[in-house]
Amino acid sequence: MMMKKPSNAMLLFSFMFLFLVDINGFITEAPTPQPQPNSKHPTYGTTQGSLHPQECGGRCSSRCSNTQYKKPCLFFCQKCCATCLCVPSGTYGNKETCPCYNNWKTKRGGPKCP
Repeated sequence: MMMKKPSNAMLLFSFMFLFLVDINGFITEAPTPQPQPNSKHPTYGTTQGSLHPQECGGRCSSRCSNTQYKKPCLFFCQKCCATCLCVPSGTYGNKETCPCYNNWKTKRGGPKCP
């Protein structure tokens, strides 16, 4: 029995099938694990130098959410965050976690940071 020479269409189909199987295997591989951002760490943002300047707005909005003096609270919170790169957790107190935020005083000796 004599074998026929495979047609060009059959060779092309076989090549495309193997190529698609190879690409499909590449796509369905599990992605390499990426390092987790520091936001999962419990003290992220509350310890001095742990924030990026662009994160201050959200942290200060949360910090000043319960005050009736929102504008001054946000102003001074963002000023303190830009310098200290941290905002204490909660809406009041907890300043011991960020010494810079805690120790920054006004000319009269009162706390500068809310």
